[in-house]
Amino acid sequence: MYQMLQALLYCHARRIIHRDLKPQNILVDVDRNVVKLADFGLARSFGYPLRKLTHEVVTLWYRSPEILLGETLYCCGVDMWSMGCMLAEIATGDPLFRGDSEIDQLFHIFRIMGMPTEENWPGVTKLRDYNSKSFPSWHTNKLRSQGKIVRALGAKGLDLLTRFFSTIPHRA
Repeated sequence: MYQMLQALLYCHARRIIHRDLKPQNILVDVDRNVVKLADFGLARSFGYPLRKLTHEVVTLWYRSPEILLGETLYCCGVDMWSMGCMLAEIATGDPLFRGDSEIDQLFHIFRIMGMPTEENWPGVTKLRDYNSKSFPSWHTNKLRSQGKIVRALGAKGLDLLTRFFSTIPHRA
């Protein structure tokens, strides 16, 4: 995980968002104990102010809520969300959010992380695909009650995972 974060820091420091982080795009040389990021086909440079980017990126199980909700002004936080998904998967051996469509993916996320609101994510209700009337109401963050993750990561690992899953965009 440390080497993956170092690689991501290298990219972000050079204003590059990977936009497709997933286990298949992590190359591991077990003989040399080296980890590398691969497949930069969806990567984009970014600057400030942010410019609009497509929301049709990132493999579904690793896609951040802001992208699923139609945000086009996003940055490094989408990569950090994907890193959180991979950390949970490394810890448990299974993807944490295993949706089979964009709406199902959102429901998997909301079921564990709670439903975003204007209080915890200013501007969320203005996103193109946000519709509180059609979304079930999950208000409590249940990440800390996911026993398999808690046992595998411990308190510090769970704190790191929680930070990866911060729901406020532009968090990284």
